[in-house]
Amino acid sequence: MDITSNKKRVTQADVARYAQVSQAMVSYVINGSAVSIPLETKDRIVKAMEELGYIPNVTARRLRASKTLTIAGIIPDITNPFYPAFERGVQDIVDKQNYDLIIYNTDGKKAKEEKCLHSLLQGRVDGVVGVFFHLSAKELFPLLEQGIAVVRLEAIPKAAGKLPLDNLYIDNVAAAKEAVTYLIGKGHKRIGILASEDGPSSFRVKGYKEALEGHGLQLEKKLIQTGSYNEEGGFETMQRVLELTQPPTAIFAANDLMAMGAMVAVRKAGLHIPDDIAVMGFDDIPAAKLIHPTLSSVAQGQRRMGQRAAEMLFERLNGNAPATGRSEAIPYQLISRESA
Repeated sequence: MDITSNKKRVTQADVARYAQVSQAMVSYVINGSAVSIPLETKDRIVKAMEELGYIPNVTARRLRASKTLTIAGIIPDITNPFYPAFERGVQDIVDKQNYDLIIYNTDGKKAKEEKCLHSLLQGRVDGVVGVFFHLSAKELFPLLEQGIAVVRLEAIPKAAGKLPLDNLYIDNVAAAKEAVTYLIGKGHKRIGILASEDGPSSFRVKGYKEALEGHGLQLEKKLIQTGSYNEEGGFETMQRVLELTQPPTAIFAANDLMAMGAMVAVRKAGLHIPDDIAVMGFDDIPAAKLIHPTLSSVAQGQRRMGQRAAEMLFERLNGNAPATGRSEAIPYQLISRESA
């Protein structure tokens, strides 16, 4: 039987005949049904689909289920390695649920977040895993009204509210405080911070301040420099720090990209890391362990974070979550390497 030569679209019935099984059995395999199917039978069906060139009719599946079978991932910066790793974790779970994942990049700008919200309200997705720098729970309420599940990645602990809006967070204040305390423990008394105006950076500055105050160290505003949340920002802010009459002996950067830019500026100035200036980052992106010297950082486990966010989303979509919102912490870990 050679159906591959037929110009008509290959159907489930064609696959069933080719694999010598019922059409219901083919449907179970395609839709990831919980029905127990012998592995040999499943393999035979998958092989038949491949040989016949069968393409599942996703539109029909969506109509039958009254769902889009699509999840949106909203991130502020696709060029920051933190977020692709996070979205990889989301996709791990989305794939298992036989859903599609679409990514929106907002550049961390309010106008783009609002544009994404408008697009989502057109009924294009069943759920959202989002990193919102500007949109509040109140502004996300229209999504919830439409039955669209939402999980937010937050920068600080947030109490679970009455709305069915779920939060996953790392305590950025506590994590930054621990990172700076580590530098203090290494004997540094003059510590600077490179930060940004947006996102979780402000909370990391707060942790920095709390660490200094907790150890009786003077807080100097000129040691707090802000710039873009990337390598260029780290390079430029570090250059300003090095121009100070009395530069710090250690730098805490609000993310690894800024830390790496800072390290370039330090080397360009003819100084050595960590002998002249120690550098601590935040995020523990893959490149942190590859650069020289290797970068000390705060690890968040981005992929696992993305997986858990998606798990929470499907728990709500599948009716396995409470009516009210949830708030769940993700652990962090201080990683000590050569730079500090």
